[in-house]
Amino acid sequence: MIYKIRIILDAEEDIFRDIEIDAGNSMEEFHNAITQAFGFLGNEMASFYTCDENWVQDEEIALFDMNENGSDVRLMNETFLEDVITAKSPKLIYVYDFLSMWTFFVELADIVENEPGIAYPNVLFSFGELPELPPEKNFKADPSFDFDDTLENYDDLDFDENWN
Repeated sequence: MIYKIRIILDAEEDIFRDIEIDAGNSMEEFHNAITQAFGFLGNEMASFYTCDENWVQDEEIALFDMNENGSDVRLMNETFLEDVITAKSPKLIYVYDFLSMWTFFVELADIVENEPGIAYPNVLFSFGELPELPPEKNFKADPSFDFDDTLENYDDLDFDENWN
């Protein structure tokens, strides 16, 4: 089966790529297709994140396991597209370059039969130019969180101030 997937840059302006890719490809092959479609060099760390229908981030699928002792994180080269994206769970978040935080919304648009003579992955449509710098993120603090209260209750925290 061939997945038709739209990858949208998290930005004010519309910048997206529509890609066809074999459902049996690894997430690493999908990552490579995305970096090539957007013109990245592909030499930065990246991760996919499963998410719900409201784009609430869940499980990470990493390019590399950065934990020295190994961990339970799923790796792109061991995880297949068809095991992550389905008609019932069609969305992912993709982050490229953790210092710049290029963030993309990934959504399955259609599932079709393989067409003979077409090389996959295949960029179907490209719209918009990638800016030189990633769009700024506006991280908002929880308005109900009282920072003053936390600092006033410093003695209540389980923290040894003489740890060093």
